[in-house]
Amino acid sequence: MKHALALVTGWLLLFSGSAHATEPDAAEILKTSDRARGGGLPGIRWTVRITPVNGAEAEPERVLLLKAHATASLAETREPVRFKGSKLLQVDRNMWMSRPGLRKPIPISPRQKLSGQASQGDIASTNYATDYKAKLLREEEIEGEATYVLELTAVNTFCTYDRITYWVSKARHVGVKADFISLSGKRLKSATFEYANQLSHDGKTFPFVSRMTIQDALTSAKTTLEYSDVQVAELPRGTFDVNRLGN
Repeated sequence: MKHALALVTGWLLLFSGSAHATEPDAAEILKTSDRARGGGLPGIRWTVRITPVNGAEAEPERVLLLKAHATASLAETREPVRFKGSKLLQVDRNMWMSRPGLRKPIPISPRQKLSGQASQGDIASTNYATDYKAKLLREEEIEGEATYVLELTAVNTFCTYDRITYWVSKARHVGVKADFISLSGKRLKSATFEYANQLSHDGKTFPFVSRMTIQDALTSAKTTLEYSDVQVAELPRGTFDVNRLGN
């Protein structure tokens, strides 16, 4: 009888252990998906064209050159001409802005509007795995593609959004949709992502974001961010030094 009880107990423990081992790890899903949006790479540069459409006020297109590594990014405006030379620097959870003629950089919030529906933090490289605590809510299909649905909660008030519902492709390991939510639970805007770019690093080739479309939750206002000229690059020491931002 004792042997039979021990055998049953062993099977139960084994089964329980196997079920736990196969449960998807929300934090790992998020960390893997960050790479396709610039997170977790040693150094990367790309160009982004920001186009506001259907807004109540006409805004010009903006073209920015981005440089980033795991914890920092630098964006320099190339177009329109009147904003040329303006820079945005993000280091960890801090962000500064500079422009020609300004004596020293100004601290700003990643939540401040940049252009159309895009916030300052939307153009930086994505490190959701660092900035948010992830919880797996469920699995569901988005336009026929199986996804994990994650609930992301900001780890501090410096993050661009308080909460995000994030759909990550199970097959491609990239974020395909996001709802950006306020602290009170109100949906502020949504975004969808496309990945026509390819990037090679460490002997592997993987997709990289080519378009982000941000839709306001209450109006028809929409903004597209198109990414091009993406390449892994060694960035000089000092690229992300706030004391050199005005140079």
